[in-house]
Amino acid sequence: MSPHARDTIASATPLRHISWGFVVVAGLGLLLADIEIHTADPWLELGRIGAGLLSPDFWSLELFLQALLNTFAFALLGVALAVPVGGLLALCFKWRLVRLYCAFSRSIHELFWALLLLQVFGLSTLTGVLAIAIPYAGIFAKVYAEILEESDPQAWRLLPPGSRGFSSFLYARLPQVYPHLKSYTQYRLECGIRSSAVLGFIGLPTLGFHLETAFKQGLYSQAAALLYLFFILIFSLRSLFSRRVLLPLYLLGAILWLPWQQQFDWGLMVRFISEDLLPAPLRGQALNDPQSWGRLADWCWMLLSGQAAGGVVNTLLLSLIAMVATGLVALILFPLISSQFLRRPGRTAGHLLLVIFRSIPELMLAFVVLLIVGPSMLPALLALALHNGAIIAHLIGRYSDALLLREDASAGVNRYLFEVLPRIYRQFLAFLFYRWEVILRETAILGILGIHTLGFFIDSAFEELRFDRALFLILIAAALNMSVDSFARWLRLRLQLSHVPQSP
Repeated sequence: MSPHARDTIASATPLRHISWGFVVVAGLGLLLADIEIHTADPWLELGRIGAGLLSPDFWSLELFLQALLNTFAFALLGVALAVPVGGLLALCFKWRLVRLYCAFSRSIHELFWALLLLQVFGLSTLTGVLAIAIPYAGIFAKVYAEILEESDPQAWRLLPPGSRGFSSFLYARLPQVYPHLKSYTQYRLECGIRSSAVLGFIGLPTLGFHLETAFKQGLYSQAAALLYLFFILIFSLRSLFSRRVLLPLYLLGAILWLPWQQQFDWGLMVRFISEDLLPAPLRGQALNDPQSWGRLADWCWMLLSGQAAGGVVNTLLLSLIAMVATGLVALILFPLISSQFLRRPGRTAGHLLLVIFRSIPELMLAFVVLLIVGPSMLPALLALALHNGAIIAHLIGRYSDALLLREDASAGVNRYLFEVLPRIYRQFLAFLFYRWEVILRETAILGILGIHTLGFFIDSAFEELRFDRALFLILIAAALNMSVDSFARWLRLRLQLSHVPQSP
């Protein structure tokens, strides 16, 4: 055996061990997870949904278009606000306090931010825009900082001493990273549109509100019309933003379109922060009273040993299973868009399938599957695996196109197993571990649908107006997400995986 072959096998061994370790853990998790079908005739409901998809009803086209424009406007303004804030934070990302703030802000799902802001600003434009902007600023800061970190600093270093100011950054570093920043920002706008649509599940006037209503009432033809309009919006993004000169017009149009009549009450905000969010044992009590802190400790332990413990276990369990399922879906689907396996017509059909799967937000997809199979972890698992698997399959498919194979390389299954897969597997794991943080965030929020993850208990606390409990559980969810993010980053560094995977 040649030295090169021995080095290749040695480098692949840790990847193989880590992969099988996650597969075994996910397999054991399946034994504990509730993935049963609880409906008497799921095929009947699936047939009704299929019939609705084949006969879309655009009878309320004016209302649907208004919801579509609301969805786009919320996303555009939220992302537009997050980009400059995230860019400034990225320049200060070396400061530990900035990194902690960004990790905290992005670890809380947009829906959780919206539920908190809803108590102060109500169902207003400000609630929707800030719910997207706050976590997205943290995401932009992290990704922008990592792109800058991995860029070539040679031009920056060659500048004369004393000339490394902001203008030097604009001319020496920004031009070489601008294509990556632009690509990721465009992708994040697509994510913002999905987030904006999901905000309709809490009452904001976006597509999610009308979709939830249509599905709950069994109006599947109307739901199909809404979905098709949503797909049209996603598919047209690149053409909409192909000319940067139009971006200010889009922003101005979004500002003028959304209603800004805001009845803000400072007293309500002060009361919400100083009383409603304050743990119940401390309300009206002196902070120097030892008994108050003792009651606070009991209150925290009650939540930690009860709702928080069960929610954390279910959230982590489901996210691990979903991550492995996401990997399997990605490995199955990526050949559909790879030039190593299919010709152009086949790749076009495969690309369309992946775009559909990755365009539907996990919450919407899980909600539809829930109507078919009933309440269990199965809808969440399928939604997470299909959505995130399609995203990673798209990335891996594009990555495989750059591979140079010999002219006499085998075809079919042998090409997949022995020629392509070994060459892309390291990058595949980088994408998968990078995506784990997102999977965990979505796993927590899917509790809104009745699955006993942390989101279930957070949503219940909001419904019971126990905002202190809701905040405590949100902080638990944020801590869990930050821990998983740190662990995934450690894995990528230990396995020497790509640190900043490219966006779709």
